[in-house]
Amino acid sequence: MSGTDPTLIYRQEAAELLEQLEQALLDLEHAPGDADLINTAFRALHTIKGSGAMFGFDAVAAFTHHVETAFDRVRKGEVAASTSLIAVTLAAKDHIRRQIEQPDSASEAEGAAILDGLQAALVAQSDSTPVPAAAVTWRLRFRLPLDAVAMGTNPLLLLDELRALGPCIVVADTSAIPPIEGLDPTACHVGWEVTLTTGQPRSAIEQVFLFVLDDMQLDLEQVAGHASEPRPAAVAAAVASVRAEPSSARTTGSIRVPAERLDDLMDQVGELVIAQSRLKQIAGASRDIQVKAISEDIERLALELRDTTMGARLVPIGQLFGRFRRLVHDLSRELGKEVALVLSGEDTELDKTLIERLADPMIHLIRNAVDHGVELPGQRETAGKPRQGRIALAASHLGHEVLITISDDGAGLDRARIQQRAEEQGLLVPGAKPTDSELFQLIMQPGFSTASEVTSVSGRGVGMDVVRRAIDSLRGNIDIASQPGQGSQITLRLPLTLAIIDGLLVRVGDGRYVIPLSAIEECVELSANEDGRSRGHSFLNIRGSLVPFIRLREAFDTRTQPDPFQKVVIVSSGEQRVGLVVDQVIGDHQTVIKSLSKLHADVAAFSGATILGDGTVALILEVAHLVEQGKQHDDTRQAAE
Repeated sequence: MSGTDPTLIYRQEAAELLEQLEQALLDLEHAPGDADLINTAFRALHTIKGSGAMFGFDAVAAFTHHVETAFDRVRKGEVAASTSLIAVTLAAKDHIRRQIEQPDSASEAEGAAILDGLQAALVAQSDSTPVPAAAVTWRLRFRLPLDAVAMGTNPLLLLDELRALGPCIVVADTSAIPPIEGLDPTACHVGWEVTLTTGQPRSAIEQVFLFVLDDMQLDLEQVAGHASEPRPAAVAAAVASVRAEPSSARTTGSIRVPAERLDDLMDQVGELVIAQSRLKQIAGASRDIQVKAISEDIERLALELRDTTMGARLVPIGQLFGRFRRLVHDLSRELGKEVALVLSGEDTELDKTLIERLADPMIHLIRNAVDHGVELPGQRETAGKPRQGRIALAASHLGHEVLITISDDGAGLDRARIQQRAEEQGLLVPGAKPTDSELFQLIMQPGFSTASEVTSVSGRGVGMDVVRRAIDSLRGNIDIASQPGQGSQITLRLPLTLAIIDGLLVRVGDGRYVIPLSAIEECVELSANEDGRSRGHSFLNIRGSLVPFIRLREAFDTRTQPDPFQKVVIVSSGEQRVGLVVDQVIGDHQTVIKSLSKLHADVAAFSGATILGDGTVALILEVAHLVEQGKQHDDTRQAAE
């Protein structure tokens, strides 16, 4: 027996269906007559309702039934997918999610209010509703496939949908039920004969069986001499799409794996990498050729397994981007603005852990873009811009990093206002002349805000500080650019994964440290003469460019004598470069990142630790922090000059 909780499976599938529903509704705002979008929304509601009843989510099924019935009128062309109808359906979608995920927090009063709003949106279009056709009597004989119940179909709900179309008489056909000794209790052996009188067209009756029409037996005919209607092309197309879905699903060959199993697998691969490192060290000290060959094979296999496992954890960033369409939709309505969200690079893949932890900081950035960036429609027209503002989310790979850009075409950052506030808060010396990049970074400081008033969206000065801390915790960086009157652009630079990285192992005194390979530009030698000349200056001339450097021996208070030929590892963060002086460059190292304890949370120079092949611990250097230290050296030099 499987230990999988069936209600958990329903919650997972319902979450995907609700996401499909939300995306279809948001797209319908721009294409209200798109039949494919309307059918997508209807099918999502229909499946949530049917599966909910089967898994015991009766409140979900009852509420969704009303929403589905209302949206069915859109599908039949009786009412249009108006802005008000879409808005209340989005609210209904949120209520359904709460009913599934947090049943205690989904109040019946709230649900009733949403249904009242749904009815009001339908009544508002009643003047344009076509007059119902004259009632016609139909006779249906149908038998579901034997595995219908096992596959999630509830025959009683199908009969309820038929009753909703008009008065009907239902008679069960039990002639195919086998003797008790040969009865399969999970099979559907019962058939039905239904006499239905309705003003709805034949297509409405066939749509009741939309999800089982391909495998069931259905005879449908008019009674009392009425001519049988031809099968509408729209229904045929819908049925064809349903028939195509199982086939396409089978060809993908994908399966659902709990996230916890991927996390466990990544942990085990990490331990394997550590063990492989130990084997490599032993093989290096051995003269046995076979041991060396085995070590090389294990290293190759460990690398391939690492890449495969990391690939399994990568998910398209479009899953994250899609959530923000609703956010921009709701914020623009709340603030009285017209804003379009443009997405690109949704196929860019990122570690699932990073995806989950990026949601909150990106919400802050998008809120700021809508509230502070994009102007009101009247202000945009006065400035010669289109009434509708534009926010763009883009993602791309750059080496071992993923770049995520949030840009808008709004008013841009107010440089004078930011400098004034920075001087008022003591972040800048009055009269200082920082560069745009340096000044804009100040908006990330705790409590910093240029908003003149606090709104329900932003203005308390906590959002950008949250963003900074969240991105720092992901070992990422933030670049900010802005042009007055043209908009702003914020770029997040993030590593591909937080689990295993390629690093450069170096020695400083008796300690060993790891520098992330993605941050390294080059290594140069620091001779004794150059070291002596640079005392008190801490700058190297790299091909005509002065690069500040930090002596890690001094930073880490190393008391041993330095090596006669020290090395400088040039690292970069954004546009800044700094050199790190080390005693020895040992070589490349697969680094399994281990988090530091809470006692070391304030040690900004290190982002984590790793276990070496001999069992000792090496600290992983936080490049962004060291680059910032180097920048301070550079600022001091420029001020002195």
